[in-house]
Amino acid sequence: MKKIGRVLDINISDRKGIVKEPIEKGIFIEDYGLEGDAHAGKWHRQVSLLGIESYRKMKEIGIKDLSHGDFAENITTEGIILYELPVGTRLKIGETIQEVTQIGKECHTGCAISQQVGKCIMPREGIFTRVVKGGVVRPGDIIEVLE
Repeated sequence: MKKIGRVLDINISDRKGIVKEPIEKGIFIEDYGLEGDAHAGKWHRQVSLLGIESYRKMKEIGIKDLSHGDFAENITTEGIILYELPVGTRLKIGETIQEVTQIGKECHTGCAISQQVGKCIMPREGIFTRVVKGGVVRPGDIIEVLE
């Protein structure tokens, strides 16, 4: 049975360590990442993804007024538990194909996200991908886990 989710938002920032702002569509460049985003480049963490399911956990512990992009994720998703996907998994997201390269990350001490939000879930539940096939991704696009 295929795992299917969807894109809730595409988020971008021109500097690292700050909250990202939603945009209407993202142009993802092969082996680079999201055009115009500070985290794009020729490395293994070109795109970051975080599920709305992780946002709900933060709300349950009392953190209020969260917006998509607050954890500096490029793609806010729904319907797939991202951090359970093994490294190497390929995802078809909109027109793109992206490969999971890392689950979680070390958090920068005192980053704007933890200062604003109080706690960051990205180090445990965010995932990172590299863009295998570029293209456009929009809110509402389907995310399909490829076999």
